[in-house]
Amino acid sequence: MKKLLVVLFSIPLFIGCKKVKKEQEVTQVVVAETPKKEVPFVWEGANIYFLLTDRFNNGNPNNDINFDRTEETAVLRGFEGGDIQGITKKIEEGYFTDLGINAIWFTPIVEQIHGGTDEGTGKTYGYHGYWTKDWTAIDPNFGTKSDLSKLVKTAHSKGIRVILDVVLNHTGPVTDKDPVWPDDWVRTGPTCEFTTYENTTECTLVANLPDILTESDKPVELPDALLAKWKDEGRLSKELDELQLFFERTGYPRAPRYYIIKWLTDYINEFGVDGFRVDTVKHVNENAWTDLHKEADYTFEMWKKKHENSVLDDNPFYMVGEVYNYGISSGRDFDFGDKKVDFFDYGFKSLINFELKHDADNDYESIFTKYSKLLHTKLQDKSVLNYLTSHDDGSPYDKNRSKPYRSANVLLLTPGASQVYYGDETSRSLTIEGAEGDATLRSFMNWEDLDSLPETQKIHKHWQKLGQFRANHPAIGAGKHKRLAKSPYVFSRTYENGDYRDKVVVGLDLPKGKKSLWVKGFFGDGTTLYDTYSETQVVVANGKVILDNDFDIALLELVE
Repeated sequence: MKKLLVVLFSIPLFIGCKKVKKEQEVTQVVVAETPKKEVPFVWEGANIYFLLTDRFNNGNPNNDINFDRTEETAVLRGFEGGDIQGITKKIEEGYFTDLGINAIWFTPIVEQIHGGTDEGTGKTYGYHGYWTKDWTAIDPNFGTKSDLSKLVKTAHSKGIRVILDVVLNHTGPVTDKDPVWPDDWVRTGPTCEFTTYENTTECTLVANLPDILTESDKPVELPDALLAKWKDEGRLSKELDELQLFFERTGYPRAPRYYIIKWLTDYINEFGVDGFRVDTVKHVNENAWTDLHKEADYTFEMWKKKHENSVLDDNPFYMVGEVYNYGISSGRDFDFGDKKVDFFDYGFKSLINFELKHDADNDYESIFTKYSKLLHTKLQDKSVLNYLTSHDDGSPYDKNRSKPYRSANVLLLTPGASQVYYGDETSRSLTIEGAEGDATLRSFMNWEDLDSLPETQKIHKHWQKLGQFRANHPAIGAGKHKRLAKSPYVFSRTYENGDYRDKVVVGLDLPKGKKSLWVKGFFGDGTTLYDTYSETQVVVANGKVILDNDFDIALLELVE
């Protein structure tokens, strides 16, 4: 945090912890470092960055080809080179910190099927991470366990949490290199119809994805192919011994879901990851999620006891679920048609909210009021993860990237946690010539545009300012909303937790030039505020503050 000493007309003015711009002429600026007030992290208002591991940044070109994955694929359906090292480099560079990101979620990194398959859109490899072959190994295209260890440590050193994307529902497709798992592990039919609870959970999500029998408690033996693989890799005894200890400790039957739960929680035990984003939640018997959360939380607490000097805070393990088509208006229930399930009651702190993209063109006040009310009534102590674009949503908000500033305003100022999809902040194209289906949403990160295009840089700066303000103020995502003025539009957010209190005021759709923002009843006369967007200090007088700039937004915080 920087403190600027500004001398105006030879009169010194000292402003703690803020950059200062005054309407008067500035003759001297002296920069000095000052301690930053500690801001508590709350998952309810987290600013989460979601990226495809293979498509974000290539940190190690030497791992781009493995398992002879060399066949020509359809457009954007093969491995492109992104990896764990590439993510770490961007953490080290401060890219996420500058964007106000306090948690990173990246697509699954476990070993994928070795072969490719044609889903009707051309040859495809498991570049996206959702086609598991071995939960116990990291795919060499993504990196190594050493790479993951460094990523987590580097992220934590900057106060950034790490969320792993996990799949319990299915394995990868069968190929000439990847045999089907035994029939006491998986079903290969019928294909889900999505009209009842049963034909949504006890079925295959799509025809080529063998479905794990997650509802079964029947003990099963490990697949011969997996045992042979571990033996060839020299770790058979180690894996078997660890499984024995797990089942002895827990008393669980050796049913399919418990093997996988053990393998997933190993990443917590070994690396100290902070949370799971759980794939295809509604296609699994909900009791399985209770089991996963129980073991994940236990393992996280054990990890913290072993690594006391590396613990970021006292937050429990975080789980956010993808219940496809869940919307915040549903409250805690998801309706299968013949049955309703409260997934929040089965280990989830949050669910991905598929509703915001439909709300995004509504007026700001109706969006903010709706979300604040629901989060502090029906969803009290829980949250939703809002998004506007994603990796598998073929109808994202602003697919043509014509409204990048509004997208930032809606996503980063709406109550709840926010999911910034990689490239939202740089207007990465979501329409790629020749790419079919989800592939068009998954182009490589447009670093070149950010380096060379002034408009991209301007958009990126807007996302940075909003993101940093959000990260510095839990009130934005986790606080209570109140409109202060209709025209120009001004609102407040307040967050309280124990002795910590956070108050902010935001103005949107403001006129250019001189503008008056009404704050009466929230900030008293004489209160000194700082607009982080224009980097201007103001004092409340007659219930309002006056700004004079060309920005249509103001982000006001107390000067401490």
